[in-house]
Amino acid sequence: MVVVQPSQPTPFRLIQADGKPRFGIFTQPVTELGLNDFVYYNQMDKLASTLSRWAHFKQFQFVSVCHPDWILAAAIADIRYLSSGFAYFYQRSSGRLDEFKMLQPLGRASQMSHSPVAGIAKIASGKNSITIEPHGYCWRLSLQSSQLSANVLLSPNELAEPLALCLPTGYNGWTYTQKHNGLQVTGELIQQQQRVDLSRALAGYDFSAGFMRRETSWRWGSLSGHSGTDTIGFNLAAGVNETGATENCGWLNGKRYLLPPVQFNFERQQPNACWQLVSHCGAVQLQFTPAAKRQERLNLGLLASNFRQYCGSWHGQITLSDGKQIRCNGQQGLAEDHFARW
Repeated sequence: MVVVQPSQPTPFRLIQADGKPRFGIFTQPVTELGLNDFVYYNQMDKLASTLSRWAHFKQFQFVSVCHPDWILAAAIADIRYLSSGFAYFYQRSSGRLDEFKMLQPLGRASQMSHSPVAGIAKIASGKNSITIEPHGYCWRLSLQSSQLSANVLLSPNELAEPLALCLPTGYNGWTYTQKHNGLQVTGELIQQQQRVDLSRALAGYDFSAGFMRRETSWRWGSLSGHSGTDTIGFNLAAGVNETGATENCGWLNGKRYLLPPVQFNFERQQPNACWQLVSHCGAVQLQFTPAAKRQERLNLGLLASNFRQYCGSWHGQITLSDGKQIRCNGQQGLAEDHFARW
């Protein structure tokens, strides 16, 4: 598999000269959001205050690395009042999940990048830190904690096509989302003072930013893995990015295929029960079996979050627009159920 070396993408700005964002599914990732030029109105069509512009913008970045026997995940989020980060390592053979997390009021000891292809996103607290640094179309993830450390590079193969889209959100907002699945992984990962073999691992990268709903929720499923000689991946979601299009897509050997809306069927009160993901047209027929989860509940009145991210296995198939199929027979991946008031 040929790996693309870091390069400088063609400039592509999200906010246009008239102060409005571009909407749609793009053929290339955005290289600059251009937030300072966004003309933001309130619900009464008046220019929003400086405080509203600051408070209503949210951003998060997420990296997952999946292997047949383990999953590594790391996230950094900026919801203005609070910056947060977490990382965990899940071992399938032992069923153990080790994690560390950080909370920083008002973005203290943290920073975010307004571009998914440049700049640095990072958060630190004591001896723990997470850094996500783009290098063109590659991303470096660095982690440091007492039990877990990593310095890995995520790289697409020569045919890889990202998902990049911006859609209207609520009455006057927007959300830009960029997803890459099936990325190659090189570097070093240390868990419990033991070096972890990366040779069969594949990764995913998620950059999402925008003026999102005050209260929002989503269901999400993700996979990066191998099926025979094929490299497969998918990103499926419900609850966000559904105004005129969706962020649902699959990857087969780097080629991106857009997918239809998907229904997530699961029981919140039965966290170990299987999830069913189906589309009305029958193209998506998947089952997710949870094995471990990272959960966090936070209720501060102004801010609230009920977050559950599951490690588990995927079964079933996705039939693509050209008749080919993404076949899942137990590959490890992620599923998530999240409510946020921010």
